[in-house]
Amino acid sequence: MRLSLIPVVIAGGLLAACAGQSAIKPAEVLDERTGMTVGALQAPVEFIESAQNVGIAGGKRISFAYLGPVEWDRSGDLTYALWIHVAPGTDKPVGDIRAHGALTVMLDDGPLVLVPSDAPAAGSGPYQPIASWGQTSYFKINVELLRRMAASRRLQLDFRAEDQSTVEFTPTHDTHLTLTQFLQARGITAD
Repeated sequence: MRLSLIPVVIAGGLLAACAGQSAIKPAEVLDERTGMTVGALQAPVEFIESAQNVGIAGGKRISFAYLGPVEWDRSGDLTYALWIHVAPGTDKPVGDIRAHGALTVMLDDGPLVLVPSDAPAAGSGPYQPIASWGQTSYFKINVELLRRMAASRRLQLDFRAEDQSTVEFTPTHDTHLTLTQFLQARGITAD
């Protein structure tokens, strides 16, 4: 009887270990050119165009978006941004993602329009664009917004399309866990 319980206990332990792990883990690198420490995820969070935007018939290509938080540490001077990349399908391309009001993050506590910013000059970026035809930009954030994003069970990206309609993107996995792990890895506590 005891021997038959061993595989069950092992399987349960493995499932518990897997349940606590995020598919995307935080990483830290030293930019040798500038001496800055750059905190990011090993890979950005993937978002897919919402089903309501994509026609089922006709073999239309689906658009993807990617989001990655970034922390730049210049000898204790910390700055934060969101790296966003959107790779539109052929159906409904988004407009210029750096245009005023072009990108809104939808959270549990309401929408937040993101403001574009420039990244510090560094030897390389924390993330690589996924598609050569896509658009990439950084957007201003602070610790408070990172906490709000991590605490939110809903995280959606809304882009303004060229025809002024909205193209909605939803994450392909749990952003709550991924962003919480990023905050913990960066030493950002709940206070």
